[in-house]
This record gives sequence, C-alpha cells and structure tokens, in this order.
Amino acid sequence: MGNEAHEKQAARLPGAAVAVVTVSDTRTPETDESGRLMQQMIQSAGHMVSAYVLVPNDAPRIASTLATLLDSPAQALFFSGGTGLGPRDLTYDLVVPRLEKRLDGFGELFRWLSYQEIGPAAMMSRAVAGAIHGKLVVCLPGSPGAVRLALEKLLLPQLKHILWELQRA
Repeated sequence: MGNEAHEKQAARLPGAAVAVVTVSDTRTPETDESGRLMQQMIQSAGHMVSAYVLVPNDAPRIASTLATLLDSPAQALFFSGGTGLGPRDLTYDLVVPRLEKRLDGFGELFRWLSYQEIGPAAMMSRAVAGAIHGKLVVCLPGSPGAVRLALEKLLLPQLKHILWELQRA
C-alpha cells in the first residue's frame, strides 16, 4: 500500500487527542501565547486538546509531566519550550532518551523551513519528534512563530497519518 492509500485511510480517523505542554519559567497561563496558539490550531484542525500543562524548566517536573501524559488518553504530546542551547533548556534532553523511534525528518524539515523565515539562527533549534509507547511526542521551540510554522506546515497536515502509522499492525 502506497503513501497516498495510507493517507486516505488515515483521513477517515476521528480527530486526535493532543496534550499541550509549555515549558517555561516566565510564562503564566495568561501570557502563554505559544500554548494558546497550539490549542487554537489543534482545535481548528478538528482535533481535541486533551490536556494543557504549564511546567517550569525543572527536570523532575518535566519528566513527571511526560510520564503522566504518556499514561493519559492523549495520542500526541506537543511540548513548546526547552529546545534551545541555554542551560535551562531541558525539554530536549529529557525527551530524546525516551524516544523509541525518532522522526528525524521532522527536525530536518522544521529547521529548513525555519531557516527560510529567520535565517541561520534556525540551526540553534533542537526541535525533535518521535514515538514513545505508540504516541507522537514533539518538542518545539517556545516562540509563537516556531509553533505556528511547525503546526501549520508539518504536524497538523500529517497528524492523522502519523498516528495511523503508529497504531497499525
């Protein structure tokens, strides 16, 4: 079965349950533009936000949030923040060792598209995606522009197809 047939089968799936996590020491639910944008875009694409969590840049809290959401009904976990090079950017370092399968093309395409928008600074993003226990886990930069780019150009157009691939026998 080719990619086109896979996408047709995946398109018949109901909307996905997506957990949204913002990792930040400075944002509050009221100032979390990226988290709000993710929720709006997910819902506008016909999916459901199954959880929203704002967690500080604290390794035990991020790891606990990841574990809790992996045990939840969420089919996909979208993290925003903690993918840069700073000493407080911990999301990537905590998620990547848990990935059972990496979706390397996501990070490559994200940085390529980001380069077209912001130039060479795109190389500093450690945006990554992969699977843990049959769930899609994505780590995005914390800026609203990065979130919009990733969801609009990559994740939402392929979300059902990715989840179908993760669940098929």
